Amino acid sequence: MQEHVIIVGGGMVGLSLALMLAKVNIAVKLIEAIKYPDYRSTELAPYHSSFDARNTALSRRSVQIYQSLGLWDALQQHATPILEVHITEQGSFGKARLLADQEKVESFGQVIENAWLGRVLLTEVLKQPLIELIDAAKVTSLTQDEQQVYLNFDNQAGETQSLQAKLLIAADGRDSFCRQALGVGVDVHDYNQVAIVTAVETSKPHRQVGFERFSALGPLALLPLPGDYRRSVVWPVKTGTEHEWLGEENDQHFLDALQETYGDRAGKFIKTGRRFSFPLSQVLADRQAVGRVVIMGNAAHTIHPVAGQGFNLCLRDADVLLRFIDEQQQQHKDLGDPNILKAYEQARLSDQRRVIKFCDAVVRGFSHTNPALKLLRNTGLVAFDLIPGVKPLIASYAMGLKA
Repeated sequence: MQEHVIIVGGGMVGLSLALMLAKVNIAVKLIEAIKYPDYRSTELAPYHSSFDARNTALSRRSVQIYQSLGLWDALQQHATPILEVHITEQGSFGKARLLADQEKVESFGQVIENAWLGRVLLTEVLKQPLIELIDAAKVTSLTQDEQQVYLNFDNQAGETQSLQAKLLIAADGRDSFCRQALGVGVDVHDYNQVAIVTAVETSKPHRQVGFERFSALGPLALLPLPGDYRRSVVWPVKTGTEHEWLGEENDQHFLDALQETYGDRAGKFIKTGRRFSFPLSQVLADRQAVGRVVIMGNAAHTIHPVAGQGFNLCLRDADVLLRFIDEQQQQHKDLGDPNILKAYEQARLSDQRRVIKFCDAVVRGFSHTNPALKLLRNTGLVAFDLIPGVKPLIASYAMGLKA
C-alpha cells in the first residue's frame, strides 16, 4: 500500500499542495469540513467558503507554480494581467508607479476571482487518482507519537472515522482546529478594520492597471478583472462602519464614495456587485512544525490584504515544503521526519517575516493622520518613484521572485 500524506483543509492552499504532492507521485488524503459544490451541474462558479467573493492577485512566482502543475491555461481564461501599479494617497502629492515593461517582465502578476481559482483547482483534484477527497468531514481529534499522526473525523453521515500517516499538513484556516489541538499558541493583532469586497464596472477601461489608493476611510485596492471595464475592489474600513457599505440600498452610496476617493481616473463608477465583508487581523502561529505536523496557509500566518501578499506567501511555503518532502521520498526516507519539517520551517522564516513586517508597516504607516508622518510617507513615495534601483528590488519581492 502506497504511503500517503494527510492534508486538513481543502481551501486554495490545501488543494494546491495536494496537486503538487500528486505531481511527484505522493498520495494524499484531503480532509475538508465543507461540502463542495457540484461543478458538473452548472456553468457558474458557486461560492464556497474558501472560494468566496474575494479575488487573488497571483504573483509571477505563483503563476510559475501553476504553470508547472499544468493548470495555467485553464486559470488564464479567468485571469487578467497587471501591467502597471499606481500608488497614491488621497489629497497628497506623493505617487509612485511600477510598469511591467520597464521592469522587463510580462506582468507583475494576474488577478483572478477566488471562485474560479477554486473551481479549477477542485476540478483538477477530482481527476487525480492519487488524491482522495473527503469533504463534509469534521475533524474531532488530532494526536501523534514518534511514528505516526492520528486523526479522527466525523463524516457526512455522522460516523466517526480514523486516519493515520507519517505526515499531516494543517491548512485549516485562521481558526485552525489542528493548531489548537497541538497546543500551538498564536500572536493576534486586530487591525480594527473590515474589508469590503466586491467587483465594480467603470466607464473607462482598466487597461490592466492596478491601483492602491490610501484614503481617510482606508486603503482602497482597485485591480483589473476580465472584461475591459470590470475591477475588483478591496476596501478596508473601520470596524463598525461596514454596514454603511453593504446591502442593495447602499449601492449608490458606495459608488459615490468610490468616486470621491478615487477621482476620475476610472471615469464614472457605474455599477457595483454585491458587497461582502471580512474582519481583518494578523494571526501568527508560534510554531509551524510540531513533530510530524506542518501548519500552513492562514493557520500559520493570516496577514492584512493591503499588498495582496497573503496567498502568494502561502503558495511559496507549499512549494518549498514540496521540495523537502520530495527529496525525502527520492531517498526513501521518512516523509514526516520532525527534523526535516523543522528545517523547512527555518527555511521559510526569512521570507515570511519580511512580507509580514512589510504589510503590517504599510497598514500602520498609512493609518496615521499626523501631518509630519503624512509628509514623510509622501516623500517616500516620490523617492520610490525616482531613486534608481529601488523599483526593480521592490518589484521582484512583490512578484515573489526573491523569497
